[in-house]
Order: sequence, then C-alpha cells, then structure tokens
Amino acid sequence: MPCCARVQSASAFPFELSFRNLLSALSFSVVTNETLQTSMTADDAGAARFVAWFCLRSHPKHEHLAATHLQKIDGVEVFNPRLKYERRMRNRSVSVIESMFPNYLFARFDWELHLTRIHYSPGVAGVVHFGNKWPTVPETAIEEIRRLVGNEGVRPVSNGFMPGDDVAVWGGVFNGLNATVMSVMPGKDRVLVLMDFLGRQSTVEIESRSIVKRVPGR
Repeated sequence: MPCCARVQSASAFPFELSFRNLLSALSFSVVTNETLQTSMTADDAGAARFVAWFCLRSHPKHEHLAATHLQKIDGVEVFNPRLKYERRMRNRSVSVIESMFPNYLFARFDWELHLTRIHYSPGVAGVVHFGNKWPTVPETAIEEIRRLVGNEGVRPVSNGFMPGDDVAVWGGVFNGLNATVMSVMPGKDRVLVLMDFLGRQSTVEIESRSIVKRVPGR
C-alpha cells in the first residue's frame, strides 16, 4: 500500500447533504499519480496491488445505469446509496428513489487494472480526482453509509415534518444549511424553517421535498 497524504475532517458527515459536502467533511487519503506508479512498479516484483474505494462521477441522472454496468466488471465492487421519499405530482403522491449523492457513486477497484475501463463505462463521466491527486474513501466511511441505507442500499426519508424538527436543506441556494421547522403548511407541500444565513437567523418558506430530517447526534 503506497504512502498517502492525509486530509483531516472536522466531524462525521451528515448523510443528507450533497456530495460536495461529503468530500469536505470526510477524512480521506489523497493518492498521487507518483505514489500509484510506485505501487504498480512494486507490484511487478510481487507486492500487493493498490485496491481502494474511489469516488465516481456519473452523467446526470445516470447513477443507476453506471452502477449496473460497473457491476459487470470482474474485480469491481460498486456502491450506489439511494434515498426513497414521497413526491407530490399532479395532486397525488408518488414514491421516488434517487441517488443519495446526485451524479456520484462509489467503486472499489484496482487502480491500475480497472481505471481506464471504468472511466469509459456507460453512464460514468470519470473518477473524481484533483489534478494528479486521487482521493480514496476509507472503508469506515463506506460502512457508515451502508449502515444508514441497510441491505437494500435505500434509505427511506420521511416527509412527515413537525414543528421543532431539525432538518438539512438539500439543493438550491440554501444547500447544506441546517434549519429548524417552525410550521408546516398542509396542502401546500411547504414548510417554514428557521436557519442561520449570512450571519443572522432568518425565517424562510421552502418546499418540503427540499429538506430532510437530520440524523440524531450529528
């Protein structure tokens, strides 16, 4: 296993937030092309290969397609955590399942053997990297998300909000902010929340589908 630079996190991540929030909150290893090349050279002499969890970016709304094709590649383990919730459409509620981290998923693979094939797999836009640095996700982070989504890989999200509920905003201008539900507007699918915004507490009316309850203790 090559040496890796270590990026420290401030706290555990709240599962409801976007993938950008996940990256900023996770403690992950940064691997450079040089360290990976060193690992590959060492492997020729019989050393262990470099296998790790990486972040993959999919084409818009193609997370499931990407996961389906990646699962067909021998030696590649895929994890595409999803959320299930009710959405109002034409005066009725429908059950919707979407990716927990829109346009992103995870895969564990041998960097040397599988990188090119994964990069060109249907639905995949690329493996997340920053220049010549490739962040790897620790096994503990993957296991924490697995505990949240269960064996089916899907976490139900309740839209039954009550005044006083602690929530997180998902998407839009307020993406990633924490808030407290002040009141629920029946029939309008909207709630009134109190949040800290630009250094002051503000009351904002927002669509209920744009917020999710926060995990207790996070």
